[in-house]
Amino acid sequence: MRPEARGKRLTPQRKLVLRALVQANKALSAYELSDYCDKHFAERIQAMSVYRILDFLEEEHLAHKLNVSNKYVVCSHILDGHEHGIPQFLICSKCNKISERIIDPTTITDLQLHAQQAGFNVVSPQFEINCVCNQCAD
Repeated sequence: MRPEARGKRLTPQRKLVLRALVQANKALSAYELSDYCDKHFAERIQAMSVYRILDFLEEEHLAHKLNVSNKYVVCSHILDGHEHGIPQFLICSKCNKISERIIDPTTITDLQLHAQQAGFNVVSPQFEINCVCNQCAD
């Protein structure tokens, strides 16, 4: 369901940050997004505003935060119209290329069970796996 259908708006600044994530085609921090908007769109957005916008984009499943690097990527499924699952990010350690995949729900259930058996509760089942992409491997 689109943000507008839930009574939320994609304001001009929100659209700008989302557009920057799409156009950059790589993970960016809030400060990098602020600089990107200034450089590519001649629009200055303060980093604190970018953080609030990124929180909104995450809530609306339009962007994801990569916890290891504290950077953000556009959700690769925003145009699919299907339900979002638990993301798995394959991240090239050489060129920083990122591929988003959805994890099978049974895998998450098994991991949560194993965590509970070890005395833990899973807070965020998102996977971020360091890899080397085929282009960098050649």
